[in-house]
Amino acid sequence: MHRYHARRAGRAHTATAFISAPEPRTIGVVARGRQLIAGNFLFSGLLVESKDLSIWDIARDNPEVMDEIQGCAWLDDFAAVGDDRAREKAQAWVFDWIDRYGDGRSDGWTPGITGRRVIRWINHGFFLLRGQDKDAGQRFFQSLARQTLFLSKRWAATRPGLRRFEALTGTIYAGLSLEGMEHHIPPAVAALAQDCEKQIDAGGGISTRNPEELLEILSLLNWTTQALTETGHEVPTSVRDAVARIAPTLRGLRHADSGLARFHGGGAGIEGRLDAALAASGVRGATDKGLHMGFARLTGGRTTLIADAAAPPEGEASADAHASTLAFELTSGRRPLIVSCGSGALFGDEWRRASRATPSHSTMMIEGVSSSVLAPRADGKLELLTRRPTLVQANINDGELGKQLELSHNGYQASYGLTHARILLLSVDGRSVSGEDILATLDTRDETVFEKSIASFAAIGGVPYALRFHLHPDVEASLDMGGTAVAMTLKSGEVWVFRHDGQAKLGLSASVYLQNGRLKPRPTQQVVLSGSAMAYATRVRWSLSKAQDTPDAVRDLARSDLMDTVD
Repeated sequence: MHRYHARRAGRAHTATAFISAPEPRTIGVVARGRQLIAGNFLFSGLLVESKDLSIWDIARDNPEVMDEIQGCAWLDDFAAVGDDRAREKAQAWVFDWIDRYGDGRSDGWTPGITGRRVIRWINHGFFLLRGQDKDAGQRFFQSLARQTLFLSKRWAATRPGLRRFEALTGTIYAGLSLEGMEHHIPPAVAALAQDCEKQIDAGGGISTRNPEELLEILSLLNWTTQALTETGHEVPTSVRDAVARIAPTLRGLRHADSGLARFHGGGAGIEGRLDAALAASGVRGATDKGLHMGFARLTGGRTTLIADAAAPPEGEASADAHASTLAFELTSGRRPLIVSCGSGALFGDEWRRASRATPSHSTMMIEGVSSSVLAPRADGKLELLTRRPTLVQANINDGELGKQLELSHNGYQASYGLTHARILLLSVDGRSVSGEDILATLDTRDETVFEKSIASFAAIGGVPYALRFHLHPDVEASLDMGGTAVAMTLKSGEVWVFRHDGQAKLGLSASVYLQNGRLKPRPTQQVVLSGSAMAYATRVRWSLSKAQDTPDAVRDLARSDLMDTVD
């Protein structure tokens, strides 16, 4: 039906023009814009180098990057560069799209992607039309009108979530910005208000538990609110309330370096995007101490620790979710230290599946077994998480020594009779983290299952486990103190030391850091504690402590001490 309505919209003859000058609201990256101008096409881990190709040649020959290119987010990067070469390239590609796809008979006509594209075309409308003749302007506006007509017919068929928010925002944007499209505004605004009530929960979260996806939704709601306000339209209360719920949640998902926690398919976000969205929301005030979309955040000094403290998403919402229960990330000032590997979706199916498994996260696991299982589907769609932990508990306490997080999940209880419990303590000054990971049986039924598990691992003397701490690529790590500790030096010069109680074998292994905008996964390292669970309770204690500050931090501390003396 999308294709049917796309063809109908592609034949429509509707004249329109901008009602007022659109204001760009999306943020691009100058470096990416310059890469595109130079003929370096980097999308979803695919690199093609050619100064002569159109971006639509890349999309045609590489279907795996089609949606990313069709959304036209690369227009933000051209606008960030802003010179004549960037403008001319952007104009050439947009009008090439009209020639190739504008009749609705080919790719790029799904509501979410069309909504994203319409927003970009309107945002950068004057940038795209500068220096163009009247005929080019008419083609541009007619194409916008056709895409708006398509959105008005098909947003209702889009599954709730980010894509539907994009489709509705694109429809509202077009209705507010283009002559003759005003009648599309009321139904789209009403639907957006309804989705805000249904899709944004009372705690400001979404069912996918993807932090970056939540940021995208907040940005869309901010743009819609601003556009409606500037044009004298009323903003539904439910939209304002959704923004008021989301903003504090995102603050609870922000690390000390202003990046988002990288869980359940989300990345850290484009630099500046989170701060801009929070500022535009107009929502002020401190973050509360509870969970934020199922994540727990501890702060001390210049250090943040964010842990996955709830059950993974379920059903269709788990299509991009990870088996990351009880995993944590740690950032010191502007430098990430302990990380998740991130989403491998942009690097192909194998990387996508591997990145979703428990070994790609900084947590404890039964060796070779994820805390949730990725189940293949006969229709070829993304795997959903099954056999998820059914009971995940979290408790945050403030004490004299710092903030303590107590966690547990039963993801291994049915198969191995073991519950994973984790205790994390971040000191008040943020200079140390103390951890304790426990694999334990809770009752006689668990003991029976565990004893059977031990029997199947008789050759190695117990159920094998691994406790992983993935390091950011900018961290240099080496075994220290005769192999009993790991010294980790951050790019800033700060030094942290990892120690443990000797109950497990300590080692350094290869790891990867998966990041959008990179051609390949970035090689890095991971600290691994490994051993075998032979008793009804196995405990592993470890610690991270800062042994040396950054030069800037030392200078700031000295200045503070001097001011105290003067006072």
